[in-house]
Amino acid sequence: MDTEDDPLLQDAWLEEEDEDVAFSSRKRCEGALLCGKSPCRVRPLCVTLPMSGFWNIVGWVFTNPYCAGFILFLGCAIPAVLAVVMFLHYPALDIDISYNAFEIRNHESSQRFDALALALKSQFGSWGRNRRDLADFTSETLQRLIFEQLQQLHLNASHLGVSARVRRSPAEGRGSSLQPQPHPSTANQSSRVGRGAPRWDYSSTYISANTQTHAHWRIELIFLARGDSENNIFTTERLVTIHEVERKIMDHPRFREFCWKPHEVLKDLPLGSYSYCSPPSSLMTYFFPTERGGKIYYDGMGQDLADIQGSLELAMTHPEFYWYVDEGLSAENKKSSLLRSEILFGAPLPNYYSVEDRWEEQRRKFQNFVITYVAMLAKQSTSKVQVLYGGTDLFDYEVRRTFNNDMLLAFISSSCIAVLVYILTSCSVFLSFFGIASIGLSCLVALFLYHVVFGIQYLGILNGVAAFVIVGIGVDDVFVFINTYRQATHLKDLRLRMIHTIQTAGKATFFTSLTTAAAYAANIFSQIPAVHDFGLFMSLIVSCCWVAVLFTMPAALGIWTLYVSPLESSCQASCSQKCTKKSALHLAEDLFIASAAPSRAGRETLPYLDDDIPLLSVEEEPGLFLLVLLLSIFFASRLHPASRAPVLFRPDTNIQVLLDLKYNLSAEGISCITCSGLFQEKPHSLQNNIRTSLEKKKRGSGSPWGSKGSMSDAGQQELQGTVYISKSRSKGRPAIYRFSLNASVPAPWQMVSPGDGEVPSFQVYRVPFGNFTRKLTACVSTVGLLKQMSPRKWMMTTLSCDTKRGWKFDFSFYVASKEQQRTRKLYFAQSHKPPYHGRVCVAPPGCLLSSSPDGPTKGILYVPSEKAPKAKPSATSGFNPCMNTGCGKPAVRPLVDTGAMVFVVFGIRGVNRTRRQDNHVLGDMGSVIYDDSFDLFKEIGNLCRLCKAIASNSELVKPGGAQCLPSGYSISSFLQMLHPECKNIPEPNLLPGQLSHGAVGVKDGKVQWISMAFESTTYKGKSSFQTYADYLKWETFLQQQLQLFPEGSALRHGFQTCEHWKQIFMEIIGVQSALYGLVLSLVICVAAVAVFTTHILLLLPVLLSILGVVCLVVTIMYWCGWEMGAVEAISLSILVGSSVDYCVHLVEGYLLAGENLPLQQAEDPTACRQWRTLEAVRHVGVAIVSSATTTLIATVPLFFCIIAPFAKFGKIVALNTGVSILYTLTVSTALLSTMAPGTFTRSSTSCLKALLAVLLAGLLALCICLALLKSGFKIPLPNGTAL
Repeated sequence: MDTEDDPLLQDAWLEEEDEDVAFSSRKRCEGALLCGKSPCRVRPLCVTLPMSGFWNIVGWVFTNPYCAGFILFLGCAIPAVLAVVMFLHYPALDIDISYNAFEIRNHESSQRFDALALALKSQFGSWGRNRRDLADFTSETLQRLIFEQLQQLHLNASHLGVSARVRRSPAEGRGSSLQPQPHPSTANQSSRVGRGAPRWDYSSTYISANTQTHAHWRIELIFLARGDSENNIFTTERLVTIHEVERKIMDHPRFREFCWKPHEVLKDLPLGSYSYCSPPSSLMTYFFPTERGGKIYYDGMGQDLADIQGSLELAMTHPEFYWYVDEGLSAENKKSSLLRSEILFGAPLPNYYSVEDRWEEQRRKFQNFVITYVAMLAKQSTSKVQVLYGGTDLFDYEVRRTFNNDMLLAFISSSCIAVLVYILTSCSVFLSFFGIASIGLSCLVALFLYHVVFGIQYLGILNGVAAFVIVGIGVDDVFVFINTYRQATHLKDLRLRMIHTIQTAGKATFFTSLTTAAAYAANIFSQIPAVHDFGLFMSLIVSCCWVAVLFTMPAALGIWTLYVSPLESSCQASCSQKCTKKSALHLAEDLFIASAAPSRAGRETLPYLDDDIPLLSVEEEPGLFLLVLLLSIFFASRLHPASRAPVLFRPDTNIQVLLDLKYNLSAEGISCITCSGLFQEKPHSLQNNIRTSLEKKKRGSGSPWGSKGSMSDAGQQELQGTVYISKSRSKGRPAIYRFSLNASVPAPWQMVSPGDGEVPSFQVYRVPFGNFTRKLTACVSTVGLLKQMSPRKWMMTTLSCDTKRGWKFDFSFYVASKEQQRTRKLYFAQSHKPPYHGRVCVAPPGCLLSSSPDGPTKGILYVPSEKAPKAKPSATSGFNPCMNTGCGKPAVRPLVDTGAMVFVVFGIRGVNRTRRQDNHVLGDMGSVIYDDSFDLFKEIGNLCRLCKAIASNSELVKPGGAQCLPSGYSISSFLQMLHPECKNIPEPNLLPGQLSHGAVGVKDGKVQWISMAFESTTYKGKSSFQTYADYLKWETFLQQQLQLFPEGSALRHGFQTCEHWKQIFMEIIGVQSALYGLVLSLVICVAAVAVFTTHILLLLPVLLSILGVVCLVVTIMYWCGWEMGAVEAISLSILVGSSVDYCVHLVEGYLLAGENLPLQQAEDPTACRQWRTLEAVRHVGVAIVSSATTTLIATVPLFFCIIAPFAKFGKIVALNTGVSILYTLTVSTALLSTMAPGTFTRSSTSCLKALLAVLLAGLLALCICLALLKSGFKIPLPNGTAL
């Protein structure tokens, strides 16, 4: 503290107890007067305005009730006015839930790949898993353009014959509709048109008078197999479950108002009952066909399951089949762990003329409709099938709902902190209110600066952490002000007490808030958008919070002392049952301090803390701290960069599993609207396939139920069967029931007679039939039974038999879960007492064997009535379309690329992101900037030469990996006629039927761009830094080749790109940004602490504590198996700023203690350090422990958030807070008592020297950087470039 402030603190540490008692007596008298219980009269505190002196004016302003009240009014009014202006006159803030917020969107690698992906999407509809382009359309169009060029080159008479032949070819092509078509719809039409399906253009810009004929919206469904080790989705039970889910979606009462109605469905007669709505784009169209008029329609509307293997064989004849399954399925391995499905919805809606007619209104209607599916779809998962649901609108709804639910936890956190603040402020409602209000109102000011001043139109999803963390950070400052004011009771003049509070607490909180804000602000330099926005927002909030507390709390303390405190004291004294009898000013002291201890060394004991806090003796245990520090540094250095994109949500949630599948399935815009059997297959005649799989089973191929010999003659089977029940009863033991498919009753079992709720037998279905799709399994066991009485026991369950408890599978059957026509209602349950047997009965109370709620072993089942006619299998039940003639060879699955596919692109300059309005998780990427100067036929020779050069570089390209041209029509044979360089273009080694990754974009009869693909030698499993070397090789080689072209050639604008490059740069630059943030925040902290402490021996303990805290926290992160991702990158820089707070407060207490050092302590430096350290802990111990407690309370609710970054950030902050307070009270105190200067006191001269030293250090660092740059040394920057 400056020397000019010394008179304010004279004898402060020696007279505190006496003044405390006097002030307390005066307050009690004032309180009694206010409550009318004391005749004494107290004169109000009179303060006159001083004539001069800045601090005197400040003290008068905050102790004058009118000025203090006006400050409180402004503190509430200004944020409110700014908020009103922001919400009324500026666009509403949106929440950025874009998954790409964690990608480095402005990096060159991202811009290049996004530009190519957008160009492909606009040309072909989607960037699919295997990047199958529209080979037919593209090749025909490109061939026609080549022919036109050949006509112009061969007009001389010597080539008349060739010219004539060329003219005939394009004439035929034009007769086949080879004119360029508008690009497919935003629903991303399939990249290949299946046989039997005409090409339709479903463009969103195409205006049609036909209602709902344009596929504009969709629900994505992914069904994951689970519950067994095989995880094959193609089983009877799983396919029936999937079919049920799809039928429930179509049975929605408003489905017909929004469904997609393409003209193709008019040929499907069974769809008439659904107003000719398109069924889901799903393989269920093959597994559940319908029969009408002797024909099989593959529309998925049938009730019975066809033969699984035969249906798979038929579907696999189409390349589109592979869109629905995982990468592991092949002709030899017909198993898939997942199955995809899409439910398409069409526009324009009824009562709208076209797609663009009141488009926002149509979109809003659909959004309100589609979210009604969420509750139903969330309940469809079973023990065998996990149902995932998505689609742009559903996904956005899920994310926003999750975000809002997590934000509700912030209210719980704030409420807990408010209660704690109420306790720590002496149960003062007044101080608690303004303490919390100052924090909340400062958030409005920060939001105004963020949105209006900085012009940011959205809040990043990480910014939601602010709702939790800022309360804990702000309350820290509030506690410091209240604690400092409470400990200054030795100052008789209220004005001097207020000046002391503002100077001491204001200076301490300024440096801690500066370091915390700087730590957050360091993330502004991050290239990850989510991290950048979070750093800016949090630094603004921390800064505004400090300013708000600086003005609000002194004013509130002044009014509280003059008017509110006496009232609270008298009320507490009069209400002894509810409140303590002590004054409000002493209540908080007694909550945290021990009883008074005897005086030591001839001095007064401080009133706020009398217990000694044991200090670590660095002299006795010097190796302990160093050992922990070295081990922490070792483990912290082993933390690896993230190997995948950040996990946004809890791993087991629907939305996160869908995002994970994004990497295994298609990328942007997953869709295949014409891939189902409805479009791929014509109606088949049933007479050609009379024999079914049931007939095949008559020849002994197996039993359909998997029972152990329950049917010896499979040919005599029918769909229905009977379950017979018998029982065995003995004295003193409960009756044991036996379930069997055989009517015989062996001893000691006895037939059950009707009555008393007993059921002798009931009808079931052996296979899924109609709505009888609920599978029940009968399990048998011998555990816990006497063989002579009852050798076995049975139970029923909807799950598999629990083999760990001795239950074994006996047989299974199918019932209905809801009441149907001609059904009877039965109950089944398992006893909760030994021997835990099962029973089936008519109605309770006969089945009340278990007190547990309905579950897998207890519930209701509906079975066919015995009077109902026997069901017969339908024509499609077990139908095998490949029985007689076969279905042909399966389509060739495109080769799974083991190496990263690199694209060399010409005709595209970049991507324009200035008009991005969509805010989807899988959001829009912008628009393509094309190169208008690009002319394919002008540069065809150079392109062919470049293709050969790259393909011949075996270091970069695999043999046969060059795919310079799109597939189809032998385009290469025609190119050689245009230019001699195009002879012997390398042909890719593709499997028969596999499509090339090369592509061209055509618009208005002109080739806009071309993309040559090369399968590189770079494997995706390599580390990011190894892959970065491959990226540099590609970039260097391509630039060398481009420089060989003429100066004005458009090919010089070409570039190479790869999706894998985006991922590696996200990791590399993310780590670099984190390190830069760490260094920057550390530099700022060192500079701030140096100016604050003004002594190198006070700075050193703080630095060692920060280093120890950061290394230990990072070590724990490594032990937990975490990687250096986006959230971890944020936390690294924040750790420095948040770990310095408690150390700085401790050093502040050490400096204050030195200003009142007893004479007997000044003679011995060691004793002096020990005394000052102990007094510092006593002085700030309550405040920093209270601050740490509130921070922990603020972050604990984050642990339970669904949004994964919230949960992880909360864990990191809580961990850092716990380690920081532990280090402060142990290591920091030990270092202060060992190495701190014993008699040093802070002065204005020492502050000036420290500031000068910091400036000189900064200047020296700048000179070193300039010298390194002049010497040729490259300094890496956070954006991945070098300075």
